[in-house]
This record gives sequence, structure tokens and C-alpha cells, in this order.
Amino acid sequence: MEDIKLKINEAITEDYYRNNYPNDGQRFVAWYLRNIHNLDIVETKECITDGAGDKQIDAVYIDNQDSIIYIIQGKFYSGETVDAEPLREVLASWLQIKDLQSLQENANDKLKVKINEIAQAIEDDYSICFELVTTSTLTESAYNDFITFQKLLNEDENLSANIYLVDKETLQFKYDEALNRNRPYINFDFHVDNDKCIEIDLDGTKAIIAAIPLKECIQIPGIHDGSLFRKNVRQSLGTSNKVNKGIAKTLKNNPQDFFLLHNGITAICSKITLEGDTLSTKELNVVNGCQSLSTIYSCSESVKNSEGGYIMFRFYEIDNPEKADNISISTNSQSAVKARDLRSNDKAVLSMKKAYEQKYPDGYFITKRGEVVNTAKYNTNHIINLTDLGKLLIAWHSQRPTISYSETKIFDKYFNQIFYKDYSPEKMQALNELYKAVIEKWNSDNPMNLNPSLLAMKSYAPYHQLYAISVYFCEINRMPESVPNPAKALELLKENDLLDQIVEMAGNSLNMAFESASAETTDSGKIFSSVNWIKAKASLKNIRESVRNQMGAIKFIEGGNEILQKINQGLKMETTDFESRWTAD
Repeated sequence: MEDIKLKINEAITEDYYRNNYPNDGQRFVAWYLRNIHNLDIVETKECITDGAGDKQIDAVYIDNQDSIIYIIQGKFYSGETVDAEPLREVLASWLQIKDLQSLQENANDKLKVKINEIAQAIEDDYSICFELVTTSTLTESAYNDFITFQKLLNEDENLSANIYLVDKETLQFKYDEALNRNRPYINFDFHVDNDKCIEIDLDGTKAIIAAIPLKECIQIPGIHDGSLFRKNVRQSLGTSNKVNKGIAKTLKNNPQDFFLLHNGITAICSKITLEGDTLSTKELNVVNGCQSLSTIYSCSESVKNSEGGYIMFRFYEIDNPEKADNISISTNSQSAVKARDLRSNDKAVLSMKKAYEQKYPDGYFITKRGEVVNTAKYNTNHIINLTDLGKLLIAWHSQRPTISYSETKIFDKYFNQIFYKDYSPEKMQALNELYKAVIEKWNSDNPMNLNPSLLAMKSYAPYHQLYAISVYFCEINRMPESVPNPAKALELLKENDLLDQIVEMAGNSLNMAFESASAETTDSGKIFSSVNWIKAKASLKNIRESVRNQMGAIKFIEGGNEILQKINQGLKMETTDFESRWTAD
């Protein structure tokens, strides 16, 4: 473990950490956010709340993709052990999170903003994850307190929350996992009892059925970040739903009966080998059991202290991808799977995929999460991801970039409104190219001179810029209630050499709208939350007004009339090039 301590010590002496954070405590938390949660330098800075008035909360990171609020307490110690003091600080933050209004009244300015965002996320049913991050190990008494605290959290009916202890051993593991985050597969050796494991041949398919100790499960890589479940039709639903609460209850109260009460885990591997008490797996993927393993992981402290608990695993040696996908779908269809979990096989999606790949033979339409595309075989400009397309469709055609951050809403609540099997490949490709032209400007050089708080929302704010591009066409053609054909829009932008200019103007309009809303809120004595603004419909009104203001201001700059004339002529469309907005609210 000394290696990870040395690595962190060396890292936080770098100019970035020393120039941006005043002490090693903040530098350590920043290192954790960057290296473990994979945030960029701007996002990291926005998450740090440490300082006077931090109320025992060093950082807040809201993961909109997985619907998780991370409340982070970091303790950078040189010693080998640490007592219960940092744990008590986490307990204090939990008690304060239960009363956000009181917490906000005495918090520092950065935390006040984050509390607004936490409140909104809780309303959207996000779960809370407290992370106690330390380079040391808890003393025995502190560890016992941790188990007690974990039990309190799991029993709280009013707040869906978990706590994870990221001590020196876990920190090393998480760092190693983060380095390998882009690996499509996991290799792992299970320790098994010979009398609790059988190997069979199923018409040419090698299978091993084994009773795996619960303690062994929490050591499997890829549970926390979801990489173990790449071929599963869904990811973890958290510990707040009824089924997972029942699993957690059994783990705590009757772990010895878990094997008897649970249906088991289905895993596929490219190679499985049983030698002695070691079961080796290559390219391991769990296709049924994500909820169970995630819940076991979240109850890791109870599991570590249990005796005699087992869970059944079915390992299949599969080298046929189609067969593996069929296993994933079939095993999950036996339980309640929401529609969004199976969208990759929806008829409309498969029809869109077929049409796109016929139109662009050198292209590929990615429908499955975690699918790896051979870029040497396909044209990278003609690769489209189903998840990204859903976000683009709702931003452009529904004119609701405020929803683009939420995969859950797109692929569940609004799926039928925004996915059409006859949606043309040309429109898909146009949205793909327009977004690429936008996102390439969201880099560390900040060529559009965006507000730093806006730049920190790179995962969802660019969809507002895409929306702003459509607004320019609507305003110039006096079609404010309609939506322009994206393929025609891209064609005109390219023909008239206006693509880069309109992308820049859309970025400026977004920035002006953001700063205007921020100033107006602050001047009124209220707290402005950039994340809440980007999710609110008010942001769309602000952007539209900003577009109008920018168009009106062009005439006052040198050569402005000529510029305005070129834009008006270049973006001129026929009425038939517009259509009604797709409903999504």
C-alpha cells in the first residue's frame, strides 16, 4: 500500500494541485475526484466544498448518469491507523443532510450551492453515497462504529443512502480499477470448496455450478463501477427499492440462509478452469445478478462479519456473442425488468440501426452499453451511440436539452415519443456531426470563453448549445414554435461556411444566458445553482432571449450588416423544412 501513498504524495505536489488547492487535505480529495471518479480539472474544482463552514463535507459530486449523490469526507493521514473522529464527521454530515434547510443556513457559499443541487437530485430519486476516504486503516473500535453507522443508514426509511469506507486497501484497489476502466473484460480467480462445486457439459457448452462464499463476492472487480455487468440489460437500482432491501435484510439477519432464498448469479466467460480449490475465469461478465452483487457490495461490512453465507453461481463458457446476448436477455426476462433495460433490442432501435448502417456502409450504430467498436474497420465519423442519439433527439426535436442528462427519462418515460423507426439516417448523422462540432470546443483551452461553472457541466450543458443552434434557424425563419430539419440545417451551414460561426454564436448565447440568470438571481439575494438552472425550463427561455439579443447586437459592430445578411441568407429555409416539436413533457 505504500506505493499508493507515495503516488498520492508525489501527485499532490504537482503545480495543478498546489496552485488550485490551499492544503494537502483538499489536494487529496481533488486527487480522488480526478483519479477515481474520473472528473476533469474544472469539474473537480466545482465539487470541492472544504473550508470554513463546510459542515464536515469536503466535496459533493452528483453523478447524473447513475443517479447518485456522492458526499465525500477525505482524511489524508501519514499514520497507519485512524480513530473514529472522521467517521463521526460523516455521521454529522448525514444528520445535517436530513435537514437541508438548516444545513444551508450555516454553510459556506460553495456548499450552499451544492445543497440546492442535492435537494433537486433527491426529488429526482437519486440515492446518496457517503464516502469516507483515507490513506489509513480504521482502528478496531472505529471499525465497529462504522458497522453501526452503516446499519443506521440501511434502516433509514426516509433517505436512500449508503456509506463506503475507502481505506488504504480499497483506495489501492479503486485506483487499479480506474486505470483499467476502459477494459471490456475482467479476469478473476474464485476460491471454492470442492464439495460445493460441480463441472458439467451441456451439449458442448462447459458449465460450472458453485456455491461461492458471500465474502468472496465483495472482492470481485467491477461491481462498484458497473464494468462487471457490461452485458447485463440493466445496472444497479440502488438499495432503496423493495427487492434490494429484502436482499440486504437477509444478508444482515440470515446470511446462512442466503443460498436457499436466492435464485443465484449467471455469469458468462470466454474461459473457465477448475483446478483444486481455484476457479479461474477469463473475460467475466455477470448477465443476471447485478442487483444482488451490488447489494452485497453495499453491505460489505455485514458480509465480512458473517459466517457460512453462500450464493449460487452458474458459470458458462461462451465464445459466441449472439448466444451470450440471448442468455443475458432470457435470464433477465424471468424477473421484473423495466422497458428501458431492453431498449437495445427494441424494434424501432433495430430498424434505425439497420437503416443507418445501410446508408453508411463504413459506419456502425452502437446499441449495447459497453460495446467496443473496431475503429480500424469503421469510419469514426459514422459511428453513432444509441444513448447519445437519445440525448440529441430530445434536445433538438423535443427542444428539451433540460432532459438530456437523464437516460432514465429518455429511455423509459419518453422513449416512444422520441424514437421512430422511420427516422432518417441523414438526420441521425446530421445531429451526430452538429454535436461533434459543439463538443470539440468544450476543452481545457476554453475557446468560447465559457463561464467556469458552465464548463464544469460538460456532461450535459453542450446539449443546450445544440438547442441554441436550432433556435437560430427558428428565429431567422420566424418559426419560433417549430423545429428545423437537422439534415437541412447542417447542409446550409456547410454550404455557406457558417458551421463554426453559428456554433460559436450558440456557445456565446448559452454563456450570456447563464451569466445573466446568475447575476439576476444573486442580485435578488437568492442562491444560484448552475446545475439546477441547466435542468430548468427557464434556461431555455434565457437562451432564446440571448439569441435574439445577439442577433440584434450584430448590426452595431463593424461590418455587422454584412455579417447579419450572410447569416440571414445562409440559414434561410422553406416552411416545409420545419416540423412540430415532439412532445416530451
